[in-house]
Amino acid sequence: MLKDQSNFTDTITLAVTGASGSAYALRLLECLVAANYQVYFLFSSAARVVFDTEVDLKLPASPDAAAELLTQRYQAQPEQIKVFGKEQWFSPVASGSAAPRKMIVCPCSTGTLAAISQGMSDNLIERAADVVIKERGQLIILPRETPFSTIHLQNMLTLSPMSVTIMPIAPGFYHKPQGINDLIDFMVGRVLDHLSIEQKIMPRWGYQR
Repeated sequence: MLKDQSNFTDTITLAVTGASGSAYALRLLECLVAANYQVYFLFSSAARVVFDTEVDLKLPASPDAAAELLTQRYQAQPEQIKVFGKEQWFSPVASGSAAPRKMIVCPCSTGTLAAISQGMSDNLIERAADVVIKERGQLIILPRETPFSTIHLQNMLTLSPMSVTIMPIAPGFYHKPQGINDLIDFMVGRVLDHLSIEQKIMPRWGYQR
């Protein structure tokens, strides 16, 4: 029996940009759905290209069609995954009175990082991040680039004093990963930890697998 949508634990915004690492975003989405969170899902045009290139997922450009595909893929409840287009300025994430208090940008391109650090709002991802910062919410950014230039590092240093969590996609190996999925779970587990969401996908330091 499907749960009523009002029974979701909370609502979280998950934004995906065109940086490499789309598998992290999909695994995080899967875990958030399993934890009974409602997810406002945002993606850039470049992210659609990366999804197709890296994980063979052809995400429709239409927000409604994308929501339907993701809902079926992760067996989500009706309305649990809501997708908003990059120029849907009347969506909840664009307003401080309606946006979720928590947002993750995963993966985050250095271009999006720069825009967020400078308070730019040329698309809905940038605006949503700006809203979370100004409302003193929790913003977690997972940049994926190497090496970082001085510009990239300066943009991170601009955001860090604003209580933005900068979490570069750099999985550890102390848990003795057996494959790529274990490396993905390492980073996703760390994000869930910072969101205070119980997780068992990544063993903690000092515990055997």
